[in-house]
Amino acid sequence: MDLAVITFSKLIEDAILTAVPAVGFAMLFNVPRGALMHCALGGALGHVLRLCLHQGAGMPIEWATLAAASVVSGVGVYWARAWRAHPKVFTVAAMIPMVPGVYAFTALLALIEIDRHGFTIDLMRTAVDNGLKALFIVTALAVGLAMPGLLYYRRRPVV
Repeated sequence: MDLAVITFSKLIEDAILTAVPAVGFAMLFNVPRGALMHCALGGALGHVLRLCLHQGAGMPIEWATLAAASVVSGVGVYWARAWRAHPKVFTVAAMIPMVPGVYAFTALLALIEIDRHGFTIDLMRTAVDNGLKALFIVTALAVGLAMPGLLYYRRRPVV
């Protein structure tokens, strides 16, 4: 496996550019003003971790998203205990920058091209590949968001 080099400036740029939509959606969800910085940090942490795992370590984006979402969700539980708030206050807005918009858009464009110009194997392959990737990333986000509830808040032991 060839490890790619991710520069520090690329990580800082990614963190800043993903903190902005996290704060925007937190404001849309009426998150308290004091928690906005935590939402920004959570969004930046999740996206930078996913970038490092996917591009730096060569992990598939679906698994990198699951790991990043689980970490952000765990950190959100810690912040929630410190702030005496619900963990979703910090985690839901932080997950928004990891939503796979490009993959879903590409899949829909391929389906529209199939409708307009007829069926080709390449267009169908593009639609299915990108559609499944978008589906698996959204599933990874949902499972990662639920991970603390699955692990920490159980009434019965795991084993």
